[in-house]
Amino acid sequence: MRKAYMDNIKWCAVILVVVFHVIYMYNAEGILGTLGKITDLDVQYYDVYQYIVYPWIMVLLFIVSGISARYALDRQAAGAFIKSRTVKLLVPSTVGLFVFQFIQGYINMGLSGADLSGSPLVLRYFICCVSGTGVLWYLQMLWLFSLVIVPIKKVDGDRFWKMCAKTPVWVLVLLSAAFVGAGQILNTPVVLSYRFGLYFLAFLTGYFLFSHDEVIDRLKKYFPLFLALAVVLGVAFCALYFGQNYANDPIYRSPLFLLYSWFGSVAIIGGFARFGDISNRLTAWMSKRSFGLYVFHYLGVSGVALFIAKPGYLPAWACYLLSAVMGFALGYGLNFVISRIPFFRWAVLGISKKKTGAADGPHG
Repeated sequence: MRKAYMDNIKWCAVILVVVFHVIYMYNAEGILGTLGKITDLDVQYYDVYQYIVYPWIMVLLFIVSGISARYALDRQAAGAFIKSRTVKLLVPSTVGLFVFQFIQGYINMGLSGADLSGSPLVLRYFICCVSGTGVLWYLQMLWLFSLVIVPIKKVDGDRFWKMCAKTPVWVLVLLSAAFVGAGQILNTPVVLSYRFGLYFLAFLTGYFLFSHDEVIDRLKKYFPLFLALAVVLGVAFCALYFGQNYANDPIYRSPLFLLYSWFGSVAIIGGFARFGDISNRLTAWMSKRSFGLYVFHYLGVSGVALFIAKPGYLPAWACYLLSAVMGFALGYGLNFVISRIPFFRWAVLGISKKKTGAADGPHG
């Protein structure tokens, strides 16, 4: 049985990611991999949006993915689960690089200023393929976590999972300490997105804790508490670190960052479960297309940055607006087209059979 609030969290989170990437692309904080500042402002105060969203957005998605994995394993045998996750997650984030996402890699190389003109064409193609991973790192990690959860479920025999249904609120509060610890380990040194310790713990909490209606009911009841904690931590984080590189050491390993990531995620899950458990035509439409929006949106955002903003063809405000428009337009447009083309719908979107719409979210 589908949970309407879960679907709503997914597509709302993807929209937040699109907006985040627009502001991130032209950030004034010197974060690598973007075009950077294009305004004449001394301080881009709206950049604070990045600080509000970045600490918890991917933690939230991995928690939701853990919940989805539990629901899927209740419906499917282990072999069928692994097969479906491989098609849905691994194929687009590997095969899709060579079939389509090398275009994103080409744009990323252009934004970084890399000059590959003297390299052989085949080498340039492979470099662009690897560089085109972009937002697909999330699918790669989620596929790995999906593989690992299968033997964990077998060893557990659902004993620990059933115990977790009784988890009291005070344990949820204390779990924040575990997130602070997890944020210190298994962080890749170059590609900072791959935070295996933090994101695997988030996935496990979704699988073991938040897949229980009883735990969700407690989140709904204590939503004001978690919201208050998230707001206080969020304000403190923004006030302390605004203007600094939030995506790198030592900020992304700081206790404040990690506490905010946990309580922000918990507050959003509780809030959506309490107030966002609705389903209508709009929510159904958004849910069916959120995966395509996630996969393709960055192409529109970064393409405008490279081909229009970087040469200075339009004023800064127009570049922001056009990046947002193209992020959504290409996200939905390419999803519509590619989901209907044989082989490409499998290679790029993980759709094994022709469907009327694309997959239902970036985390299945």
